[in-house]
Amino acid sequence: MKSNRLGLAMALVSGFAYAQGPSGHPPAGPPGAGQASVRAGGDGVVYANPDEAKIDIGVVTQAATAQAAGAQNAAQTQAVLNKLRAVMGSKADIRTISYSLNPNYQYPRDGGKPSINGYNASNTVEITSDDLPGLGKLIDAATEGGANQVQRLQFGLKDEKPARAEALRKAAQEARSNAEAMAGALGLKLGRVLQLEQMTAAPIRPMVAAAAKLPMATTPVEAEAIEVRASVTLTMAVE
Repeated sequence: MKSNRLGLAMALVSGFAYAQGPSGHPPAGPPGAGQASVRAGGDGVVYANPDEAKIDIGVVTQAATAQAAGAQNAAQTQAVLNKLRAVMGSKADIRTISYSLNPNYQYPRDGGKPSINGYNASNTVEITSDDLPGLGKLIDAATEGGANQVQRLQFGLKDEKPARAEALRKAAQEARSNAEAMAGALGLKLGRVLQLEQMTAAPIRPMVAAAAKLPMATTPVEAEAIEVRASVTLTMAVE
């Protein structure tokens, strides 16, 4: 009777699986094949305070010739770098992430051949800083030096491992709780763990835009917590 009750229970719940070969022996397959089991998922979320930020700051210039646009951009970008290094000191972490020099095309209304009426030069650098309270001063220093683009401000973690490990722990606990709920609903008990698999889940890093610059004031920047997510799938035997 216990076998009939168990077989019926497996048919009623999609989270359970029961399989047996024609000769009565478990067929070859993944862990848990050939025996009653329950499969459950779990998610874990951890919120951590950021300890670093990355800012993309750009300089865009226009001129009649490519040489003039490039030269003007080089001088303006160097002025921005000098301002930033004066604020950040010897530990300044600055790197170039993009550079472009392109013609500006003017298209005639009658659909004729377009002509070049100037050139655009663009240079973007990425700043990494762990001085979160001083981010506003960095933005102000860059714009004072000649930067005319602040494209991105992203908070992050220098080391995500502790937060990810905690998120995985919570996900595994939730998966086991879900498995217990499904098994308990049918009067079954959990047995040994057959498989525990981590699903791919990237942490979500909030993007924060700088507020509008006010006269004689430092650009206000408010950091937000970093959300780290983890998901697991748990398969356990039931009896």
